[in-house]
Amino acid sequence: MSTIPNPINEKVFEKFGSYTLVIGVLLVILGTVGVVFPVMMSLVTSVFIAWPLLIGAILWSVHTYKYSRKHIMDWLKPALLFVTGITLLIFPVAGVEAIGMFLSFYLLMDAFSSFSLAQSAYPAKGWGWMVFNGIVSIAMALLFLIGWPVTSLWLVGLYVGISLMFDGWAMVFIGWRLRKNSKE
Repeated sequence: MSTIPNPINEKVFEKFGSYTLVIGVLLVILGTVGVVFPVMMSLVTSVFIAWPLLIGAILWSVHTYKYSRKHIMDWLKPALLFVTGITLLIFPVAGVEAIGMFLSFYLLMDAFSSFSLAQSAYPAKGWGWMVFNGIVSIAMALLFLIGWPVTSLWLVGLYVGISLMFDGWAMVFIGWRLRKNSKE
């Protein structure tokens, strides 16, 4: 059965641009580091999340000090940001466990996003890679939930690495196809 090219579906991939191949390669490299060093990637993920929370706490504190320093309720948000950020830095393993639960939710949403992109691009060449990416994301989410929280320390880093690697490979194949199409 032959698929008839649909110009609307082909335009979905045209939005990706010439940078898609380079971004894909960089994601594959970053993902590979996470797979090879999963505990390190887990702890880096926890610390990476902690610092923006602390910076947000400082910014909200400055804002609250300047505009509403006398109302105790206005200090709750900066305090919550500060306590959460410090907790992630002081107890990174517990942070990794919490991140693990959020990560499984992310992987499920990533899968649905990949399926949606594949559906909007179907039957253009390359749509199947996004379906494959979605299937892998669902499998990782389910496997993660089975072992949580005991295996969180290495699973978070491993799954972040695998997800980045598959996102990267999907973009590499799409970028390669775009490059090939532009030469034809």
